[in-house]
Amino acid sequence: MGDVFLRRLSRWQAEQYRDQLADLHVAAYENPPGEVTLDRARFLERLAEDSGRPGFDLVIADGGGPVGCAYGYPLARDSGWWRGLTGAVPEELEELTAAGKVFTVAEVTVLPRHRRQGIGRRLHDQLLAGSGAALGALALATPGTDGGAARAALRAWGWTPAGRFRPGAGGGPGAEVFTRPLRR
Repeated sequence: MGDVFLRRLSRWQAEQYRDQLADLHVAAYENPPGEVTLDRARFLERLAEDSGRPGFDLVIADGGGPVGCAYGYPLARDSGWWRGLTGAVPEELEELTAAGKVFTVAEVTVLPRHRRQGIGRRLHDQLLAGSGAALGALALATPGTDGGAARAALRAWGWTPAGRFRPGAGGGPGAEVFTRPLRR
């Protein structure tokens, strides 16, 4: 495997890479028969919607073509995203969102043959370093065996569970929410 370089793309550059990013997403989440996956068309819809959000940021890992990507955006001050969480909601989620200080990581994807080489961590770190936020938030809805690997990576990267979304709220049925302080 050759060198993998990271680079930040603007929302307009992301549009130029949209088909390659969709191909990357599909290849990264090929699941065994019977497991649910996010299809190409839905990924493209989500990317188009998310890239139009203020503060959208995307980092790509390039090794002679995209081998990984991470993107996210600041949560809108009036989003109320935490309302879909079950159980007690930490006050800081509401306060920091209202202050415009929460950045959501919408996607971290690495092709299977490039995993366990630190690429996902590098993408994650570079994306968050440019956020300027005080708190990171993400919803993990990964079903099946890959969910355990994703949870382990998140914990190793400093994320802690903050609850679950009620079915039909936020990240979908049973999505687990994680948060991470970004500035100390």
